[in-house]
Amino acid sequence: MELSKIKAIDFHSHFNHGHRSDSAESDVYRCDLDNIIKMNDAANVEYTICSTFASVLDPKAVIEENEYLYDLCPKVPSLYQWVVIDPRKEDTFLQAKRMLKTRKCLGIKLHPPLHGYSTEEYGEKLFSFADDMNAVVQIHPEFAPYLYLKYADKYKNMILDIAHMADNNFFRAAKEAKHGNVYLDTSGSASFQNFVIEAAVARGLSERILYGSDTYAVGAQRGRIEYAQIPEKDKELILRQNAIRIFPELNADK
Repeated sequence: MELSKIKAIDFHSHFNHGHRSDSAESDVYRCDLDNIIKMNDAANVEYTICSTFASVLDPKAVIEENEYLYDLCPKVPSLYQWVVIDPRKEDTFLQAKRMLKTRKCLGIKLHPPLHGYSTEEYGEKLFSFADDMNAVVQIHPEFAPYLYLKYADKYKNMILDIAHMADNNFFRAAKEAKHGNVYLDTSGSASFQNFVIEAAVARGLSERILYGSDTYAVGAQRGRIEYAQIPEKDKELILRQNAIRIFPELNADK
């Protein structure tokens, strides 16, 4: 299939919606949902799995933002939810239990650096919960990604997406996971390093890489995959097929 015709799945995004803790915007950077949908349409991105910016930027806003997105996603066909958990807030675990049973909430989002907690302190609580829920977890790493292997190897019923793939520390985490349950996503500026995609594929990780934009220029992020010096079949895996393997319902959810 011609790559431009592949309906990509954005595994990692955020958006603003007028909350007091939204990400800063300017004349040259916009991240409201209307503009993100326009960028997705232009870049042939079919689905976006996201959390609001306020939910990751402001730990005080997590509960209300989870509810906001939970109510919004059924109204926007292309939008799916990461429910954000803060391990210090028991209500976020209760939200996750309820929301993960529904069609448009696909997994759990963790952001230890911005929320100000330590995975070393709360990792067992978080990942044992994810394991019990058979959940997919997307985490913004707070330390070398391969250090998450102790959780991925212990809790084989969860899938862990380590965001912002950047270097060999990430590759090691995906390569050495004994259950094959560690993935990496291309969101953010790290993917613009001029050989990071190629280096990951060269290490045999094409089935463990997920396309994500993180609200950077969606077309440029997609182009980074389409014009990478890797085989076409690997580009198809990264843009869509790996996400479908994790969430088969997206292939049938029309």
